[in-house]
Formats: sequence, structure tokens, C-alpha cells
Amino acid sequence: MEFKLTEEQTLIKDTAERIARDHLAVNAKILDEGQGHEALLSNLEQLANAGFMGLTTDEDYGGVNSGFMTFAIAQEALSAACASTAVTLGVNNLTAGVIQAGGTQEQKKKYLTQLISGEVPAASFCLTEPAAGSDPSGLTTRAQMDGNEWVLNGSKIYISSAGIAGFMVVFARTDPDAQKTKGISCFIVEAGTPGLNIGKAESKMGQTGSTAHAVTFDNCRLPANALLGELDQGFKFAIGELHAARIGIAAVGLGIACAAMDAAKAYAVEREQSGQKIAEFQGIQWMIADRETEIDAARLLIQRAAYHKDHGLPFNKEAAMAKLYATEMAQRATYTALQIHGGAGYLKDFPLERYARDARVTTIYEGTSEIQRLIIAREVLKQFQ
Repeated sequence: MEFKLTEEQTLIKDTAERIARDHLAVNAKILDEGQGHEALLSNLEQLANAGFMGLTTDEDYGGVNSGFMTFAIAQEALSAACASTAVTLGVNNLTAGVIQAGGTQEQKKKYLTQLISGEVPAASFCLTEPAAGSDPSGLTTRAQMDGNEWVLNGSKIYISSAGIAGFMVVFARTDPDAQKTKGISCFIVEAGTPGLNIGKAESKMGQTGSTAHAVTFDNCRLPANALLGELDQGFKFAIGELHAARIGIAAVGLGIACAAMDAAKAYAVEREQSGQKIAEFQGIQWMIADRETEIDAARLLIQRAAYHKDHGLPFNKEAAMAKLYATEMAQRATYTALQIHGGAGYLKDFPLERYARDARVTTIYEGTSEIQRLIIAREVLKQFQ
């Protein structure tokens, strides 16, 4: 694995850092306060114009196809400024990945081009249901054929970007008699389709700029060509793309951790206590040393997982390890940074409390830490069975 960035990766990293500094960081506080709908759309427009909506998508549809290593590098830089925007970008790339993996040429040309160009600001990945979260194979949303149309009924929850999505990828059961992981199909549902209902934005603890909604389908009628991929084979798309998306979520956790510790280091070299800078206290130095070591370890795990993905190697275990470690590390880093700030870190005048809130959900979405541990254990035990 090559640690030196390529010329393209360096360019994308520099571009991500510039957009993060000039746009995302400026809008982050507004988004966190729930006032920044237009600011989020502006951020997404900037990213689309720079090609970030298609970092892992083929050039035929306007993408860059620079791979998951580059995507992780970009997500780290963007998340350090605004995790809400970065996770919206991540969901867009996740949805694009499903369409690229299973779509017809017509579907790819239409929907990938819309998303990558910024014609639509976002897309949604509709998998989670009230009784099907960590075990998505238990979903009950139903799709039935009626004449030459599909009729969709059911509900989803915690769907990111649903309020601004131009379209969504929806997973529904098409064969209720099949085994749990069988008989699930994937559909593309366009915004405004009759029977598609978007609930109000949920009131969240963190990443408030990235809205999450309940989505219901009430006799939602879709054309026959809304089916994405083969009938009853949608579950493999869902799981396959989730494994890849975990690399991006790990990078989000890493970016938040880096931002928090950078703030802590800057504060430590300025803040005086008992006649000296607190950065000179051994206790503070050890806190910084531990977190910085963990940040580097997380980055290496992410890079390994991305390398495996980009080179066609098995990567499920590596992605799970990266997500587990990086997101759990982000909890430690944000709380350490807040602690170094002392009472000031608890005030909203400083961004530390936002970093802590934003980091918390990274251990939950795209598979909880507990699910990652199950995946890792199953993979490493295979050779002994």
C-alpha cells in the first residue's frame, strides 16, 4: 500500500480543504442551529461543482471514479468543517453506488447524471424500518405488481436527506414467502411521486444540518422500469454498498476527531494556568499523545480498507474494523478535547460541544459498533471453522 498521495489525490484533498474552509466551516454553526437549509444547499452545490458527488462513480456519467481512498481523504477534510454536509455527501455516494452496481444504462444515465451534476442536490437510501434496523433483512415494506406498475406500501425511518432528495433508492419485499435475505428488491422512487409521503425532520442530538425523516409509501405506484437490478436480489446491493459506505463513515469520525484535537492543541498552547501554558502540563501532553496516536491508527485502518476496496480485494472485515475503531475513537477524541478546554468546552461559544454531538451518531448509523464487532468476529473465525 502506497502512503504517498497521488497527484490526483493531492488535488482533491486540497480542493476539499479549500471548500471546507471557505464554505462549510462558515455555514457549520448555522446548520447546527437548524437555520441553514439554504446554507446546506449552497454547500452541496459547491461540492457538486467540484466533482465530489461522483468521486466513486464512472466517468461515463460525469463521475471522477477516483476510488474509495480518495473519497475517504475528501470526507476527512470535509467532516472536520461540517459533518452534516459530509454525511449528506456520503449518502449521495452510497445511493449512486447502488445505482451504478445494479442499474440499467438508462437508469444510470438519468439518475447518476442528475446527482453528480447537482441537478438534484441529494438522494436518499431507504432501508431502515421501525422493526428492521441492525437486521435490515426483516424489512416489511411491500412491493406488488399490478398490471404494468409496482405498488409500494410501507414505512421507513431515519432517512437522511429525504426532504431535499430528488429521488431515493427504496428496498421492499417482493416475495413474502422467501427467506429473510431473499425476496427483497430495490426501486428508484422520484420525489413527488403520488403516495410518497415525507414526514417532518426529526429533532436530533447532532449533525442537525443533515435532516432525517420518516418516509411512508401509501399505494405508491411506480412504473415497471423503476425496479433497480434483478427482481428479489436487492438485499445484496443493500449490504454490499453498506460495507463500502462504512469506509466513508469512518472518515467522518476521523475528520471530527481531527477538528476537535486541533482545537484542543491550539487552546492548550494559549491557555495559562498556575503561571504556565497548560500544554506544558504532563497530564495534558499525555492526553494529546494518546488521542493523536489513535487518530493515526484510525487513518491507517481506513486507508487499508479503502485500498482493499479499490483493488478488488475482500474488504468487509477491514471496513468494519475501520468504522468501529475510527468512530469509537472519535468519541474519545471529542471528549478529551472538551476536557482540555475545561468549562469553556461546555459553552456553545466554542465548537467542542458540537463536535461531541456530531461524533456520537457515527457509532450508530451504517451499522452500529456492535454490528461491526459481529462482522469482524465472524470473518476472523471463518478460517477456524
